[in-house]
Amino acid sequence: MRQLMIAALLGLCASAQAYAQGAADYPSRPIRFISISAPGSGGDTLVRLLADKMGGVLKGNLVVDNKPGAGGAIATDMLAKAPPDGYTIGIGGATTHVLLPASNTKLPYNSVKDFTHLGQVGTAAILLIATNDFPANDLKELVALSKKSPGTVQYASWGNGSTGHFCGELVKLRTQADMQHVPYKSVAQIQTDMLGGHIKLAYVDMASGSPMVKAGKVKALSACTSRSPSLPNVRSYDEDGIDFEGKRMGALRWAVYAPAGTPKPIADKLSAALRQVVAMPDVQARLLDLGITAAFVGGDELREMTAADIESWKQIAKAAKISNE
Repeated sequence: MRQLMIAALLGLCASAQAYAQGAADYPSRPIRFISISAPGSGGDTLVRLLADKMGGVLKGNLVVDNKPGAGGAIATDMLAKAPPDGYTIGIGGATTHVLLPASNTKLPYNSVKDFTHLGQVGTAAILLIATNDFPANDLKELVALSKKSPGTVQYASWGNGSTGHFCGELVKLRTQADMQHVPYKSVAQIQTDMLGGHIKLAYVDMASGSPMVKAGKVKALSACTSRSPSLPNVRSYDEDGIDFEGKRMGALRWAVYAPAGTPKPIADKLSAALRQVVAMPDVQARLLDLGITAAFVGGDELREMTAADIESWKQIAKAAKISNE
């Protein structure tokens, strides 16, 4: 028995030493960075920014792999099933880790248990945009228009159960607006159709929508859920009384994850690199250009926030009958 205990202890020591050595040598090959966004989108710009900066901190190479579709569920499930060796990480956030779980109990992944939460990058509003000829200029005018002409107002989002879908249905719940949801596969497709005049109203991420608004290609009607420093003149849901029955909503965030079971020394190294990158002044300025307010949150706290936010948004999913099952 004593010999078995000694052997077990030696084994544990060897494993700990191997992990430590692995972290010291990490990364020794390129790291795959899975993106939920299509190439050229605002979300893709964010991933490439993080990949470049984290690569510099880690003295390694992060290679972006775009896997858009299903509101980010395809990429997120791929990340959950990747080897937990530190050589696959991914971007995600409100849709992938809060809203899809709130509207689909049959997701192939568990957003709390199946990931090593590396850290939050920042928070961002979702932007409600319209073509310049759309006959409403803010949220109140949109609600009035939808009631005056029932059945005529359609809004796009990047998929059933996406953040944009939830934002649209929340307006309907709180104001009884008459709007129909049109799901797209990606924000990039929404942008193409909007500029082509095929859809007049849409929810997009701030990173994609803000440059369009600033260039005068479309106009902004509202920010869900809070006012964004990128477009400070655009009123928010908070200001128009659209909330969780008087309570402020959980933040809409961008965050970085690794598969569950990633060795702690490696996860800690990745998290520390992300924290360092988010604190860089040039990165914070670029994030602001993308409509993102830099706000690093560590992995343990992020996991707790995610679990709490899922329960809050389940209320909206149930009331609005949003289901992806």
